[in-house]
Amino acid sequence: MVVPLLSLHIKSLGASPTVAGVVGSSYGLLQLFSSTFVGCWSDVVGRQYSLLACILFSALGYLLLGMSTSVCLFAIARIPVGIFKHTLSISKALLSDLVSEKERPLVLGHFNAASSVGFILGPVVGGYFTELESGFYLTSFICSFIFILNAGLVWMLPWSEEHTDSNENKQTTSNSKVTAKANYDLQVQSLSNGAMKYDTPLQSLWIPVVSVLKRIKSIACSDLWDIFLVRLLMSVAVMLYYSNFVLAIEERFGVKPKLTGYLISYSSTLGALAGFLLGPITRLYQHNTYALLLHSTVFTCVLIMLYSTAFSIWTVILSSTFLAFSTTVGRTCITDLELTLGGNQASGTLLGVGQSVTSVGRIIAPLLSGIAQEFSPCGPPSLGVGLALVAILIMLMNTPRYCSGRNAKLKSE
Repeated sequence: MVVPLLSLHIKSLGASPTVAGVVGSSYGLLQLFSSTFVGCWSDVVGRQYSLLACILFSALGYLLLGMSTSVCLFAIARIPVGIFKHTLSISKALLSDLVSEKERPLVLGHFNAASSVGFILGPVVGGYFTELESGFYLTSFICSFIFILNAGLVWMLPWSEEHTDSNENKQTTSNSKVTAKANYDLQVQSLSNGAMKYDTPLQSLWIPVVSVLKRIKSIACSDLWDIFLVRLLMSVAVMLYYSNFVLAIEERFGVKPKLTGYLISYSSTLGALAGFLLGPITRLYQHNTYALLLHSTVFTCVLIMLYSTAFSIWTVILSSTFLAFSTTVGRTCITDLELTLGGNQASGTLLGVGQSVTSVGRIIAPLLSGIAQEFSPCGPPSLGVGLALVAILIMLMNTPRYCSGRNAKLKSE
């Protein structure tokens, strides 16, 4: 409800495009430093308490956003949201703990589809209220209330950490033949065994901190740089597409925010359907996640280029239609690929690092978007096309390595 309206609201507060870009980058900066630690924290203390804390602090952030009447207050309201809005990452980590590696793309696709339902109704409600007096503030308060409602649901749900732990141990055994995963799992196991030996208050506080830092070090020393770089480039490309979408549609075609909200909801509906189609798509690709990611990235690049050169609103609708499918497939594939290559023992850590990479994009994208908008409303998506082309080139250069690894895995099975 709120995110598509942020650019319009900060503009109404008197901020220039560059200032709006700097404020938007502060959110990404906070996400950068918090997502990895929150993901590791969820591995150490459990999913329930970390998820509950993130939901409550996010509710506080949107409550403050509903009180922002200046650019300064707007920036302050983004702080708690930037630090604690990692509910989707923790939920994905929980799902990864509970399902097998082969079922994971399908389950994550269904989860992304369910998440997209919020983007179906949200932009319609937000676009309607923004045309009313003080509509943005009312939308922010409603969003805060929904977060509080979610916190109550999380508190009431039955939790079974024993089931999660047993599934993690089963995943560790099944992946014991892979050297990188085996070494990482041994480190995590040694941390767990060490945690059992200390029970003083100071040691109880220190051991989770050491565990978090060692998990981060293990991921940082891995060979996942190309996957994370592709995530970064495509995140920035898609963010540039959406960064000034409402404003650009109004300037280029004279479409009001309310109708643009319907268009965003339409795209989100298609994205939700794409999540449910991931099962047949992955079977068509014979569970070759890397090939599916490459093809969806190429398709996304072509569609953003089509949007940036559109001469009518119908071309925008056409590009938005297929872009909803390509981005949903790409987002699920990149997450599954990270978990497959990095190991499933610390899914929260892996997803946290991936979220940190996306947060780097949130820092870069508003700045690039603000500068590009000084030249043309089509500047941000045009720049996104260039970044997507770089991502495609990186994936093509690394295709032999992943294809050979996949063939060896199929032979061993």
